[in-house]
Amino acid sequence: MAERRPSARDKLREYFLTHERQVLDSDTLRRIADVSEWARRVRELRDQEGMDIQTHKDRTDLRPGQYILASTKKRVIFDRRISKEIRALVLDRNGFTCQMCGIGAGEIHPYDGRKVQMHLGHVDEEGPSTLANLRTLCSVCNEGLSNISADRPSAIKLLGQVRRAAMPEQLEVLGWLISKFPDHSAEALRKRTTSDGE
Repeated sequence: MAERRPSARDKLREYFLTHERQVLDSDTLRRIADVSEWARRVRELRDQEGMDIQTHKDRTDLRPGQYILASTKKRVIFDRRISKEIRALVLDRNGFTCQMCGIGAGEIHPYDGRKVQMHLGHVDEEGPSTLANLRTLCSVCNEGLSNISADRPSAIKLLGQVRRAAMPEQLEVLGWLISKFPDHSAEALRKRTTSDGE
C-alpha cells in the first residue's frame, strides 16, 4: 500500500512547529503548502487544532502577511460548526447584509466585481458559534481582502463606553490592552509612576 503524501495542512503544521516563535511571511507559507488555499489551512490549524498562530490582528509587532507560532501550547477550541437554524437566524437578523462594509447579498461587490455571497463570521474569533457571537460578512470582508469597514469609533467614544462599563469589563479591556501593547503599557506605567512621585 502506498504511503499517504502529507497534506498542505500537515506541511504547514510541521513548518510552524519547527519554526516556533519565528516570524513567517505569506510567500513562504504559500510555497510550503503548495496550494492556493494555504491561508484557509493556516486558519484550520488555529481554529480547529488550537495552534497559537498569531497575526497582525493579535500583535502590533507583526505586519499584514506575517504569522508566528507564539507557543506550542494548544488553545481551547470551541465547536465551530454552525447549525442551519443558527445560520438562518443570523442571516435574517442581519438582513442578509455584510456587517463590516454594508453590502447586501446578491449585489456586485465594487472591490472584486463579483456577485456577493454571504458568510458567517465570529465576532470574537476565539468564541463559540452562538447567535450572539456570529455576524454576516461578504466574501471580501470574510477573506480580509479589503479594509472597507464602518467608521471606527473615535477615542472619546471608546473612552466613554469604557467609563460606563462595570469594573469587571473595564479590567478585561485593560488586560487586553496590556497584552496587545506590552511595551507601551510598561512605558505608560513608568511615566505615571515618575510623575506621581514628583
